[in-house]
Amino acid sequence: MKKIMVLAAFVALFAGVLYYINKDVVKSVQVSPQFSGCAEEFSTTTVDRLNKDLKILMSGMSIEEFGFDFYVSEDFRLMVESEFVKRLLSCAVLDYGDGRLLVMKGTVKIELEVGSDRAKINDYAISELGTPVTEEKGKVFIPLDGIAEDISYKVNYNLIDGAVDIVQLPGEVKLPASYDMRDYGRVTPVRDQGKYGTCWAFASLGAFESSLLPRDTCIFSTDHMSMCNSYNLDLNLGGEHTMSIAYLAAWQGPVYEADDPYGDGMSDPNLKAVRHLEEALVINNRDTEVLKSAIFRYGAVETSLYSQLEYADGESEYYSPEQYTYYYDGEERPNHDVVVVGWDDSFPKESFTKKPPGDGAWICKNSWGESFGDKGYYYVSYYDVNICGKAVVYTRIADPDNFDKIYQSDLLGWVGVMGYNKDEAYFANVYTAGNSEELKAVSFYATDENTRFEVYVVRHFVDDKSLNDREYKVAGTMQYAGYYTVRLPEPVRLDDGERYAVVVKIVTPGAVYPVAIEYNSDDRTESFDISDGEGYTSLYGEVWHSAEEMQKCTVCLKAFTDIVYDEPEDEAQPEADGGAGEETENAGDETESAGAGEVKEEDDAGAGEE
Repeated sequence: MKKIMVLAAFVALFAGVLYYINKDVVKSVQVSPQFSGCAEEFSTTTVDRLNKDLKILMSGMSIEEFGFDFYVSEDFRLMVESEFVKRLLSCAVLDYGDGRLLVMKGTVKIELEVGSDRAKINDYAISELGTPVTEEKGKVFIPLDGIAEDISYKVNYNLIDGAVDIVQLPGEVKLPASYDMRDYGRVTPVRDQGKYGTCWAFASLGAFESSLLPRDTCIFSTDHMSMCNSYNLDLNLGGEHTMSIAYLAAWQGPVYEADDPYGDGMSDPNLKAVRHLEEALVINNRDTEVLKSAIFRYGAVETSLYSQLEYADGESEYYSPEQYTYYYDGEERPNHDVVVVGWDDSFPKESFTKKPPGDGAWICKNSWGESFGDKGYYYVSYYDVNICGKAVVYTRIADPDNFDKIYQSDLLGWVGVMGYNKDEAYFANVYTAGNSEELKAVSFYATDENTRFEVYVVRHFVDDKSLNDREYKVAGTMQYAGYYTVRLPEPVRLDDGERYAVVVKIVTPGAVYPVAIEYNSDDRTESFDISDGEGYTSLYGEVWHSAEEMQKCTVCLKAFTDIVYDEPEDEAQPEADGGAGEETENAGDETESAGAGEVKEEDDAGAGEE
């Protein structure tokens, strides 16, 4: 019995020793340097392999055509440029130029800062992003994983396929019931057009300027836009948004107000554009939610209404000087352009002189000085019969070094449309390259919603038969009408002095005239020069017709190149070509063309002063 007790005690002691030995062993485990290095190397190798051929999807669909930059960080966070968040995830992204950013979607506000991995949500909640916001080559990259759920998205990684899929979460994210761009530093000061008919230029540039804010606080010259475009105008004749887009798309402007002040009756056509327009959307359907989204994401929109007021000191049965409200329900066509900078769904209908059917108002910036309305602003009913019937928002504006040269022959822009009584057509322009150039992009117009396109390039053009040897480059869809710049996935190196062509196949559902053209339609377009272009059109891309000879028009299709420096850059500097082009629509009747295809003038809402 004594031996059994001794043995039991020995077993218990041995068990206790083993426990403490094992306990100490666990406490003292260390990761070996070799293991750490191996794990780090594995992680780096995986990230490098992923980034090499990384595919980014939206709900399983490729978005390669949009050309945004993105990558996966070393700690497996998807980094996307801020423009991606704005354009594809339906957010407003405000860059204040000092490292601070504000991302907004619906009522959610996310404050970010370059170099920081922390985000402030709705002014109080702090969230860890995992990876800092970074700035590389002038672009700000945001770790999307860190904010995705706040803006109703989820990021899914598929390491096997080398893809990242961004999936929208259930539940609609609604825009706020009221929004005022003035609260976020997104409008430039109210200006006064005086007695000139330049409201169209003030509205266009007011919207254009707002798209650059809050980072870029520029004021551009309305004198230069009014007098240095390619139309036959003076300051009293008025104008419209199509002329503005033509002037901007052609690199004729804008120029700074300080370099060409308003109202002195003079303007210098030799001033160089200080920004280049790459994209402008034309929204035609008076869809309130679409217009709100455009304002929220991109900037103010320019639009037209009928104004019975005669400048700031006028009176009208449709305007309340006490409430700063306006509502017109008659049959007059628009005669005045304004800038819409916000909305208020609850603005009471009782505030209007004539009571509209319901509440709600657009917040409009006028061009009659601060003595008019609410320091230059007034509130126009949602139910006004003209406002936002056609609205323009400038969605992509580049610095003047985006491309070195522009090739164009459509200085008046989109004056009319042509086609073959079908919703599709081909059109092409031929140009002659300079020295040491590569073709980087093309631009053209979508004449209506949901337009599909394909872009081709023809090398060493000889005659119209060369157009059948076109090489496919890129395709995509344009949701709204407007002016678009499409970059080629890979630049095309051109031979010195080579004649080349750019070709576009366009399909615009429901249209029978899908191709935007420039031609001489009235007194304002009498400067049209048919000799400066060589364009072609075709129904199926097989038999081609000269636009200049048979339709007496020029197709709206530009090309953009960069100089390829075979020598040190300081030995040769590029010179940018001048030119013009853009979308225009004027009142008129359908006419038979001189050859294949038909030409039609578009009905326009008009602009200018009473």
